[in-house]
Amino acid sequence: MDFWQTILVVFRRWYVALPAFLLSILAAVGVYSSVSRTYVSTSVLVLTLPTTGSSQPAETNKPRDQINPLLNFDKGLSTSATILIQAISTPETAAELGVPAGSDTWFEVTNGSSNPELLITGPFIFIQGNSGTAAGAVDIVRKVEERARVELTNRQREVQAPSSTYITAVEVVAPTAPEAKGGSRIRSAGAAFALALFLSLAATFAFESVMQVRGRRAKPKSDHPEAALEPSLQP
Repeated sequence: MDFWQTILVVFRRWYVALPAFLLSILAAVGVYSSVSRTYVSTSVLVLTLPTTGSSQPAETNKPRDQINPLLNFDKGLSTSATILIQAISTPETAAELGVPAGSDTWFEVTNGSSNPELLITGPFIFIQGNSGTAAGAVDIVRKVEERARVELTNRQREVQAPSSTYITAVEVVAPTAPEAKGGSRIRSAGAAFALALFLSLAATFAFESVMQVRGRRAKPKSDHPEAALEPSLQP
């Protein structure tokens, strides 16, 4: 059946196609309303060395050179950032932060790239919080930031690093104002509308087929030449 035949059937059976089309619109609106809105907040941390550098002199009474932490980035900071990202991204950590699997709140911790092969690219930690409420999105970002600082301190304490050389996590970008992300709602509504529209067309053509069958059955037998010749063959 080509395009114009389809249009002809729809116009001929408009009293079936129109209600079905309206139902498809209602279904799309219902799906759009039922899908919960997701709010997103993000922040960025950067790992820095203390002003006295990454080492402690053997003779502590000697004055030490002062450095600008923002001018002293090395691969050690990138490695430390990667360790933190891996440690915080575990399901166990998420559960401890109050966001178990299946919750409407979750977070992502990356270095700004979704490619696992590019984890060690810099001392930056990007945090994205997602929640069904605006307050929940900001709250989870702050919790992850605090967990990153605690984890960083614990890791350095475990390796018995001198406290004067401890790396610190500095907030480069504070948790942003939550933004509503409606892409999933639109996609869900679009899928529901397309499916409902397809079903409405199917219902229209099914009704057309039924009416054609009923019309053929309702025709009198005299309309068929074979039926008219049968009496003349009897003796």
